[in-house]
Amino acid sequence: MRISHIARSLALAAASVGSGQALAQEPLTGDWYGNRTYLADNGVTFQFDVAQFYQGVTAGGLNQHFKYGGHGDYVTNVDFGKLGVQEGLFLKVRAEHRFGENINGDTGAFLPASVLTALPVADSEELYLTNVLFTQALSERFAVFAGKLDTLDGDLNAFAHGRGKTQFSNVGFVTNPALLRVVPYSTLGCGFAVLGDEGEPVFSYMLLNSEDTAKTSGFSELFNDGVAMAAELRLPTEFYGLPGHQLVGAAWNNREFTSLGQDPRVVLPDIPVAQASDAWAVYWNFDQHLFVDPCDAGRGWGVFGRAAISDEEINPLSWFLSFGLGGHNPMRGHEADTWGAGWFVAGSSGEIGPIIETFLGPIGDGHGVELFYNWQATPWLNVTPDLQVLAPSRENVDTALVLGVRAVMLL
Repeated sequence: MRISHIARSLALAAASVGSGQALAQEPLTGDWYGNRTYLADNGVTFQFDVAQFYQGVTAGGLNQHFKYGGHGDYVTNVDFGKLGVQEGLFLKVRAEHRFGENINGDTGAFLPASVLTALPVADSEELYLTNVLFTQALSERFAVFAGKLDTLDGDLNAFAHGRGKTQFSNVGFVTNPALLRVVPYSTLGCGFAVLGDEGEPVFSYMLLNSEDTAKTSGFSELFNDGVAMAAELRLPTEFYGLPGHQLVGAAWNNREFTSLGQDPRVVLPDIPVAQASDAWAVYWNFDQHLFVDPCDAGRGWGVFGRAAISDEEINPLSWFLSFGLGGHNPMRGHEADTWGAGWFVAGSSGEIGPIIETFLGPIGDGHGVELFYNWQATPWLNVTPDLQVLAPSRENVDTALVLGVRAVMLL
């Protein structure tokens, strides 16, 4: 049984399964005099990286200047089977922090141009544990998990995912933003997954605490304000003999919403709204390869798309749609380089929009385009020039042109 692959999938590991766009495999700090390999052979692996961003609004938006910021991500996976404790039991621990500044509030758009620079807590640079997740594989086809988990690795897509550090930077291409009001970023939860032939989850279900608890352990807040649930079905496809996936999912949260709140994954003022509960969202995404390298099945390029509808009474976004292209550079000598180009439109809620208008002026639908090229400069360093054109939902804000560069170091 491919237990290590199952663990990466179910524990929502940092790299996107099957995307071929993970970070470089040779870290800057090397093998620690053989200790890194020794620990891995005995069930303990580390994936530490630091992403640095230098971005600026060069035209339009609210403010036109460049800012520097970044994010540290420190993931440890433990295989208790290799340690001789319990076969099929795994632990994933993620500690993360942000530092510096970001331009998310300068563009005038509600969707952050660089979501990673705002996580895990927008107004703090402290180190937080956002994952302490235990996974028990009960068979080759079924596993259960419980603990504290972050949800950014959900809504998996081969060409538009990557946590904002290996592919696109804008949250509109990292995940489906219609889910952000319904599903907390980091909180306590449990669930199960049905696995496919390659160890990837085909169907998964999660029961979560209804509010984000990235700052705390979450036990004192557990189910105090209700519960959230999410389920996904992700099926592999082989149209014209080329790999792809079709994903459908739904999420629901029954806590009472009385304000827009402060969520680092979206840029909105914390203003009161009419009390409501039972937020929901239904979503879909697909990825489809159009070309696969005949010499390396892990390399190729293709198309992707996302769509969603959500509760207008609670969610500022009533619907969402995106499409794009992405994958590896097919040119010789650039096999490790990746690229992406995408477009999205975010439909504003007819219920929440008028409330926001009293504070920010006329509200319409938001649009965005992002282009990136991810160059593997060294085995431990990826450098990514990035361009975004963002037409904010705020109709009194001019379209923002965002230029920047991202550098991710694997430690």
